Amino acid sequence: MGTTLGTLTVDTGDVVLRRAEAGDLPALVALLADDRLGSTREAAADADLAPYRRAFAQIDADAGHLLVVGEAADEIVGTLQLTFIPGLSRRGAVRAQIEAVRVRSGHRGAGVGAALIGWAIGEAGRRDCGLVQLTTDKSRVDAQRFYERLGFVASHEGFKLELSAPPRLTP
Repeated sequence: MGTTLGTLTVDTGDVVLRRAEAGDLPALVALLADDRLGSTREAAADADLAPYRRAFAQIDADAGHLLVVGEAADEIVGTLQLTFIPGLSRRGAVRAQIEAVRVRSGHRGAGVGAALIGWAIGEAGRRDCGLVQLTTDKSRVDAQRFYERLGFVASHEGFKLELSAPPRLTP
């Protein structure tokens, strides 16, 4: 079992947080695919996990990344990735970026997501971050309301560029 990071008490009982391990990948991929958007871009549970293994190895080897799982009754019920980004702006502040927050469908509404985010904010504070940021797809209206209830403000407009096709650069 990975390094225990803490215990969250939610409506359904305790959730133990720990660093993710390579053996968790099938469950993590299933969590990523367990929603409307994820089902269109993630692999099926029985698919080749090689790309996920490569990504996990990079994340796990870099102290600037922390991939967390939440377990209840020996089942992974939630996950998130926390990345620490040093920067010059904001007087050299480190930003904590929260990514890939997922809660197993049978555990949604029990406070697991809020507890995960609360833990991530606390961890960012322990690491002297000046800001915690995250993104969510514009179509995830429920997620936007969830993050706003937790105190996040939609203060910026974000842009992404998919690199599967060459970008069209025009002057």
